[in-house]
Parts: sequence; C-alpha cells; structure tokens
Amino acid sequence: MTTEDSNLTISGQLKIPLAEIDVQAIRAQGAGGQNVNKVSSAIHLRFDIRASSLPALYKERLLALRDRRISSEGVLVLKAQRFRSQEKNRTDALERLRELVAGVTITRKKRQPTRPSRNSKRKRMDSKTKRGQLKSLRGRVDDA
Repeated sequence: MTTEDSNLTISGQLKIPLAEIDVQAIRAQGAGGQNVNKVSSAIHLRFDIRASSLPALYKERLLALRDRRISSEGVLVLKAQRFRSQEKNRTDALERLRELVAGVTITRKKRQPTRPSRNSKRKRMDSKTKRGQLKSLRGRVDDA
C-alpha cells in the first residue's frame, strides 16, 4: 500500500484521493485490559463509492458486490481493530480498501466453450463398459 502525495494508489493509473476517504478513530472491542477503555485505537473507514472519483465501470462493479460492508446508499464501511496501534489499524483499513477496489479492476477472461475430443469420448465409453461388465460379475452364483 502506498499513500504518497495524499493518494491511495490502487494500480499504476488508478488512485483514490485520501480526501474522499473518511477515517475515524473509535474504541476497540474485546480484550485489552484497562487500555481498551481509554484509547481509541480502532479505525472506522467510510468510503462513499457513488461520490468517489473512481471510473463509472469500477463504481458499478463495487456496488454490484454482494458485500454486507457496502450499505444501500453505496457507502463502504470497514472496521480495523486487529492491532493495538491506531496507525497500524489505519494502514490495515486502507490496505483492505485498496485490495477490495483492486479486486474489481481485474477483468475476467471470457470462457471459450469446448467439446470433448473423439478419443476422450471413446475412452469414457470403454471405461463405462468395463465397469458394467465388472459389476455384472458380482451377481449371485447359480448352482447348476
């Protein structure tokens, strides 16, 4: 993750200005002793997808994700509280946002439907015939 010159770099050409990302420090949940009640070390990251400067294609893909972290208004909310340090949690939240956006920038290659070859069909039928013959030999033995 790189955050040089107040931008979050997703790829070579794609950058998100940090001004579009709302980062708030909140109190972390869970164990931590007395420190957890005094220090706001967890991070709430809010990113409004619709109001962002992302290209329209990436906005559509992000909004199409079936992710519970994206609200119906199109706001992505990430909560980072893995570390005890606020700065590490901030870096973690930004990295998770970068990975999520980078995931929708990848275009999947269209699948070319193929047919099985004549030889593979023949092998399949031969193995089925062989298996059927083996099973027919398992029948009851008649006393003649």
